[in-house]
Amino acid sequence: MHAITIPEPGGPEALVWAEVPDPVPAEGEVLVEVVASAVNRADLLQRQGFYDPPPGTSPYPGLECSGRIAALGPGVSGWSVGDEVCALLVGGGYAQKVAVPVGQVLPVPDGVDLVTAAALPEVTSTVWSNVFMIAHLRPGETLLVHGGASGIGTMAIQLAKAVGARVAVTAGGPEKLARCAELGADILIDYRTQDFVEELHKATDGAGADVILDIVGAKYLDRNVKALAVNGRLAIIGMQGGVKGELNLGALLAKRAAITATTLRARPLQEKTAIVAAVREHVWPLIGAGTIRPVVDRTVPMRDAAEAHRALDSGSHVGKVLLLAPQD
Repeated sequence: MHAITIPEPGGPEALVWAEVPDPVPAEGEVLVEVVASAVNRADLLQRQGFYDPPPGTSPYPGLECSGRIAALGPGVSGWSVGDEVCALLVGGGYAQKVAVPVGQVLPVPDGVDLVTAAALPEVTSTVWSNVFMIAHLRPGETLLVHGGASGIGTMAIQLAKAVGARVAVTAGGPEKLARCAELGADILIDYRTQDFVEELHKATDGAGADVILDIVGAKYLDRNVKALAVNGRLAIIGMQGGVKGELNLGALLAKRAAITATTLRARPLQEKTAIVAAVREHVWPLIGAGTIRPVVDRTVPMRDAAEAHRALDSGSHVGKVLLLAPQD
């Protein structure tokens, strides 16, 4: 098969389409013939040499895919060759085939085509696990989403609205904020020209956000704590603004607040299996009913993955950028 390889870390030009050995599904795995994958920030970090895949896993980037099951490994039941699926991956999505633990495989939701399904596994698993399984967002509460126009952000807006929460977002510029509003965001904050703490307090009569989903990290740590409501929960899932920040424990104690920080890729198999099962139970029916939908900015041929990485680097996208695998 062919896959995107990274012979040496670097810029988008470091991504090389090359012939590589076919993967073989191990016990408890299925082999998926990839139709599409999606680009995530973690892929950019891996390309730059800052986020190596876990030992013993695929060296190729790509944390999600859609396609058809081509083979079943030993001990697999409940699936058949030819089934159309999407899957959460530890890596290897930028390829024509990938082996996936069966617990991370999902059926394509009703009303979604096979290509578009590649936009779903990573964002739904990340948002559901952090906002609902860990931070326990409840109806009537306020969720603040940083990067509201991102793949994560567009899904978080919709899921939070679906459960009856109020949603605030930060995004860069009126066009992106307008797209967030179309998805249901109630409070729109342009981080380029407005202070999100001040704007959020204005919009909530000083209460703040019950839950904050943060992709920025250190740069926003102090202001995120200021933006939290009493008993608020800050869920950090990214480090685009650095890894080291100063934390005022007094402010955190005064608000009886909590901070969690997670990555999805390195979680043990049993945890990811539980997350995927929860997504299938709670999120898939909402997609099937048309309550929420994947947001796709553009599709790019997989061999031209560098172009897709440049799009994410530029921040010009809204929603997900997908890679289309060649169908030999």
